[in-house]
Amino acid sequence: MNEGLVVVVRAIISFFSLLIFARILGKEQISQLTFFDYILGITIGSIASEATVDLSSRVWPHFVGLVSWALLAYLMQYISLKWRYAAKVIEGEPVVVIMNGKIMDKVLKKMKFRISDILELLRNQGIFDLNEVDYAILEPNGSLSVLKKPEYLPLTPKDMNIEVKPTGISTELIYDGRLIEENLRQMNKDKKWLMNQLKKHGIKDVSEAFLVTLNDAGSLYVDKYNDNIKKVKDIGDYKGPY
Repeated sequence: MNEGLVVVVRAIISFFSLLIFARILGKEQISQLTFFDYILGITIGSIASEATVDLSSRVWPHFVGLVSWALLAYLMQYISLKWRYAAKVIEGEPVVVIMNGKIMDKVLKKMKFRISDILELLRNQGIFDLNEVDYAILEPNGSLSVLKKPEYLPLTPKDMNIEVKPTGISTELIYDGRLIEENLRQMNKDKKWLMNQLKKHGIKDVSEAFLVTLNDAGSLYVDKYNDNIKKVKDIGDYKGPY
């Protein structure tokens, strides 16, 4: 019972310590974390968890270690802000991996990146054809920034002097085969209207729809559970030894 109470007290101390340090150090989105930030977060979290459950040792050495790591992290952040060269060493810098449509294979080897990794990052950008890419830059956080060739840049309504109305945010009407009546009323629609729309897509019952959304411009998206796709295309680069 006493050990359990000690764990609870240590957990509270560790929790609020991490909360304070997180506020001091600032916060970034996961996609923005550099490798240094990632390792730092794991280490501080590990020290905090060990301080919580390791009853064989006193808590203050763990707490000193926790404070020391947080102070070092704050110091590195301060140095990075004040000295650009230090920021390059600590956080890394952007690297061009595709230039003028050509893959910089030597750069990829130096960065220990495979071409399949670059292809995956390009697909995340909605690019499935390397011919569209003029420049690609690998950022310190591991994301890929892409500049398309001029002929593949999208033509916007502004380019053609066309005035367009805002579409608004899509609202889920059916999610995982279940009707969300509150959202349907919010969009000023009723179930009869919805069923008429579903029939146009060959759906006779709400349970047949996987996802249905509607935006303020009236654009309806419908996806069925059974899409009748006989074969899913495989884009993997290596099947393995089997």
